[in-house]
Amino acid sequence: MPLTSHRRLVVSATMIAALAAGVAPATSASAAPRTPAAARTAADTVPAPDMEGVVAALNAAVANGAPGAMARFSGPGGVRSRAVGVQDRVNGTPMDIGSRFRIGSVSKTFSTVVLLQLVEEGRLTLDAPVDTYLPGLLPDDRITVRHLLTHRSGLADYTDPMFADTVPGFESVRNKVFGYQELVDLSLALPRTTEPGVSYKYSNANFVVVGMLIEKLTGRPVADAYQHRIFKPLGLRHTSYVHPETRIAGRHARGYLYPDTAGDPLVDSTEQTVSWAQSAGAVISDAADLNTFTRALVRGRLLSPAMMAEMTTVTPTDATNARFYGLGLRRYDLSCGTRVYGHTGTVQGFYTYAFSTRDGRRSLSAMANSTNRGAVNTALGGTLEAAFCGKKPASASRSASPAARDFSSLPAERDLPERH
Repeated sequence: MPLTSHRRLVVSATMIAALAAGVAPATSASAAPRTPAAARTAADTVPAPDMEGVVAALNAAVANGAPGAMARFSGPGGVRSRAVGVQDRVNGTPMDIGSRFRIGSVSKTFSTVVLLQLVEEGRLTLDAPVDTYLPGLLPDDRITVRHLLTHRSGLADYTDPMFADTVPGFESVRNKVFGYQELVDLSLALPRTTEPGVSYKYSNANFVVVGMLIEKLTGRPVADAYQHRIFKPLGLRHTSYVHPETRIAGRHARGYLYPDTAGDPLVDSTEQTVSWAQSAGAVISDAADLNTFTRALVRGRLLSPAMMAEMTTVTPTDATNARFYGLGLRRYDLSCGTRVYGHTGTVQGFYTYAFSTRDGRRSLSAMANSTNRGAVNTALGGTLEAAFCGKKPASASRSASPAARDFSSLPAERDLPERH
């Protein structure tokens, strides 16, 4: 992957200094350094994924209303994939781990990576007001770039009223093409949720503005930034941003939206522009590419160590002592003490989880193909505990601390309004 100019200089200087001293240069974060014996011993104690538990979580998602669900775990023992149910309710096609799907708000992490690369290149700074780069866009010049990436800007989430009535709201925007400014205006027409920097409040409006920043600073569509800075360097052949096209190309799962009225038929929501989200949620991918992306990110292939330290500096999103948010990145603290980094995603018809351990040695991607059904989302989240913590002992808790909770017992965080 091409490095930015200043990162090339740092790497070159490090190698020259090391050679002059007669020692081997330090290994980059993306390489595989020799592991000391003590570290190997510690690594050997990492629990094997509980694939029976993963399947149980997928089956629970189906039992709660998803037509199908899948999960792909990548770790020292190789890749293990599981799929249950169907990816197409009409023809009964079984869920396929290789199928593509809409990843919703996992897109926010892609957008964050691009913006942080621009920070590294000196094109903007995290603590500068947004209006420095987009003059007059926001009514409060205290709102900084960092506030956007941490959901602490106070900008209201326009999707709350947009999808207050789930299916009618969706159908009204399914084929609509918004401009970024239109979405910002929808947010600014609502009361702000907090003073800038005061507290976390999830809002898709933040990442619409992130998209605007990317396009203003690069002079190109955000799709180009994704392609040249992430998709191509990482070889993500099944990941794309096709806004405002409505189709998912190639083999893909179909997504289904639950209406607000119980008993009404599910709505096939697969084809849509996702223009209501854009840089906040319109990326399409598959499970293997998501594993590759989260693993490469935490291993430092996309950002410098200093920028990764910024990205992984987190604050709580709730009172559970288990869920946190950094810069466009969630951290979940599981019951066994393992911390995983990534993002959740919701777009009509698809729930997604994409997480890796901080060392990048283990990663999980999971998807269920229905939404507006919180129990499905919560059940799917159970794949994290099973995959990263392994089998739970029959007579002992996995908890590494008395305060830790089994993550699968927590209701899922919501990226969009839900009625069930």
